[in-house]
Amino acid sequence: MIPTLRVLIHMGSLQRLLPFWIGGLVTLILGFSPLLLLAVAYGVLMQFFVEYAMHRFLLHRAPPTEQGVFNALYRSHIGHHEFPGDAEFFTGDDHWYPVRFGLLSLAIHTVILWPALGLGGALVFGVVAIFFGSVSAFAFYEYCHTLAHLNVPKGWFGTRVTQSHLAHHFQDHDATYHVSIGMGWIDRLFGTAHDRDTAKARYDRKTILSMGMDPEDLRLVTARKAYGLPKIPGNRRGPPTETGA
Repeated sequence: MIPTLRVLIHMGSLQRLLPFWIGGLVTLILGFSPLLLLAVAYGVLMQFFVEYAMHRFLLHRAPPTEQGVFNALYRSHIGHHEFPGDAEFFTGDDHWYPVRFGLLSLAIHTVILWPALGLGGALVFGVVAIFFGSVSAFAFYEYCHTLAHLNVPKGWFGTRVTQSHLAHHFQDHDATYHVSIGMGWIDRLFGTAHDRDTAKARYDRKTILSMGMDPEDLRLVTARKAYGLPKIPGNRRGPPTETGA
């Protein structure tokens, strides 16, 4: 657990979200009510769906043809698949993105809830839901994801997380988009649960690490060069460090 937490502490996105999480916690404590408990539950559930949707539809979208846009996607996710043991690629490089996403979500929720709860009530509900509930779930996701990739003693919890997530990396990258433990029901709901026969039929040893792309595709070669990575994809850079992404 300790090595995993050391990586999380150095994650830029979590560092930037921490003040907002504290603000959400303080808001919950000072204005405690059953409605705010509902806000926490809503925020957590919403984040688990966001986790799935962003992984499936944003990070696994069709590879862009323009090299600059492709490089951004490579840094966000493709590079993580090609070099899954490199902690530097556990997250993308835009560490302010979760903050911007959270603030936009807060604005949308406030506008929608304003007629029912009033401006103050809508704002408080949104702050607690997003910056305490959703950010807590996001930190849990990062914990599960990091634990799955680190070579550390796992125990029952870590073993389950690792088996589930690494099936996405090494068996079928078009399934098992959830990462947080216990959220497999979301994949089942949307028809992307891991299936052994389907995975076997899809599996291509040459392209599995490159998310279905030819590993010699010029876009991949150019992106690896841009980020100082080896020419051959795979876990080639040694064990993950604890310095974070």
